[in-house]
Amino acid sequence: MKRRTPKIVHVFKFIVLGALFFCFIGFAVQFLWNWLIPELFHGPLITFWQAIGLCLLGKLIFGWHGNGGGAWGMRAKQQWRRKMMEKMENMSEEERDKLREKLRRCGMPNRWGNEGFYNEPKDQQKTETNL
Repeated sequence: MKRRTPKIVHVFKFIVLGALFFCFIGFAVQFLWNWLIPELFHGPLITFWQAIGLCLLGKLIFGWHGNGGGAWGMRAKQQWRRKMMEKMENMSEEERDKLREKLRRCGMPNRWGNEGFYNEPKDQQKTETNL
């Protein structure tokens, strides 16, 4: 019969590994800063806590992990796409064609692919004939 480890052991492991990771990141940033910045830019040497502060500052400025961070994260793109789909539903066919052409000119098909709210297959090509 398999014995279950108590939940407190898992919590303790998580805390210890988190503290080790925290220390590793702090010392790595401190080492890299003190190795590069004074030599390249004549900057000051920093302490462990200043290195941790730099990491935190960088996270606050540039965002956290995952797709949801930043002004143009995955959620923002999906919201934009949904909004465009709703707009196109309420447009006439002429207005849709006008919008599609406008988006093509600014490079939107390359960004999200030729399919989607354009409602036309990839292999369909519009050709103009002069008769």
